[in-house]
Amino acid sequence: MSALHRTKTPLFAAVIAAVTLIALPAWAMDIKRVVSPGGIEAWLVEDHKVPVLALEWTFEGAGSTDPQGKGGLARLASNSLDEGAGPYDSQAFQGRLQNDAIALGYTAGRDGFSGSLRTLADRRDEAFELARLSMAEPRFEPEAIDRMRAAIAASLRNDLADPNYVARRLFYSTAYPGHPYGDEIRGSLDSLARITPDDLKGFVKTQFGRDNLVVAASGDIAPEDLGKALDRIFGGLPAKSATTPIPDVAPQGLGQTILAPRPTAQTVMLMGQPGVKRDDPDWYAASVMNYVLGGGGFGSRLMEEVREKRGLSYGVYSYLIPMDHTALVMASGSTMNAKAGQALDIIRQEWARMAKDGLTDEELADAKTYLTGSFPLQLGSTQSIARTLLQVQRDRLGIEYLGQRDRYINAVTQDDIRRVAKRLLDPATLLTVLVGRPEGVTPTKTVEGGS
Repeated sequence: MSALHRTKTPLFAAVIAAVTLIALPAWAMDIKRVVSPGGIEAWLVEDHKVPVLALEWTFEGAGSTDPQGKGGLARLASNSLDEGAGPYDSQAFQGRLQNDAIALGYTAGRDGFSGSLRTLADRRDEAFELARLSMAEPRFEPEAIDRMRAAIAASLRNDLADPNYVARRLFYSTAYPGHPYGDEIRGSLDSLARITPDDLKGFVKTQFGRDNLVVAASGDIAPEDLGKALDRIFGGLPAKSATTPIPDVAPQGLGQTILAPRPTAQTVMLMGQPGVKRDDPDWYAASVMNYVLGGGGFGSRLMEEVREKRGLSYGVYSYLIPMDHTALVMASGSTMNAKAGQALDIIRQEWARMAKDGLTDEELADAKTYLTGSFPLQLGSTQSIARTLLQVQRDRLGIEYLGQRDRYINAVTQDDIRRVAKRLLDPATLLTVLVGRPEGVTPTKTVEGGS
């Protein structure tokens, strides 16, 4: 289990509170490109006002594809890296993290394998060493692996009773059959049982390479010290990884309405179709359009029409999901079973209205104001700054991006909105997944069990 999810000591809580105190406007950030003596690069926002620092990193493409029959390998690895390393067994390793208020954790995703480190500045040497050990010398002892395996299996079992989870799994397995994006990243109960400590050791040796490493840092550390830390933490890893590339893929099942019957009081609705990747020139226009459609909370069209005017849902939203090898524009919400057909009709009508008419001038202006004005609030801690820097690097937006972002959004025109809305939004081709007992809906396919 990741150290980030364990019971926190008072000292740990103090460092987390301190981390949240830093807030730098995006336009005021001085982002430095740091290259270590060994050639490892990182971006840094240096800030010595609070004695804390955050380090975020990703091995791009690592864990994108689990070996045949070993689904969940990357996730089990992410849960187990801090369960003992080097000379420290699980209890000793976790004890050192807790005693020195160090937060170290890993996350396995479909486009990469990420690490996160937060520490007080005066404990950074210990933090750097524990991070190094966790990647270079993980112990993967059977007892610890069995505990982590059991925890993942329990989460899988619990999720099968959650209609929102069932809807997501059904949507992605339908949209991306035979592709890693369509798989459950935690694997299955059967595949988890097959994973051995040797599998985990092999994963680390092949997936963690300096060639696919992206690093960002924020807080109380000087560039020269960060350079030394980069070599210390990552310098002993292999120069080259052996990740398995995954292909670009377009979502399948467009136009289908798939029902997973469940004896629930409400119907969960999940809808989607092809979207825009982060490097698409239409990204900013799509972001502005989506804010008005369903991304703006109570001010969005979907919320106004579905909830405020008709009381059909507590909440309905739209959002963009850019991934490395595909992209989606989606909507989700839940409604009373008896009103499911009506709610779906309204969502599709708003989808079509946006595609046909675009935005009003007032909606365009308000969306720009919100998207530019709210962004600095996302940079309110050392960790959020480091994570933002990491994502900007992964999206290959350039080191000057944060200072230019407002300009890109403000440059969006009504013509851009109309073009993008017509390109993306077609209610006839939405892949729609319903979980519940919806009335007023004729599904094209029914999946018993829904998992």
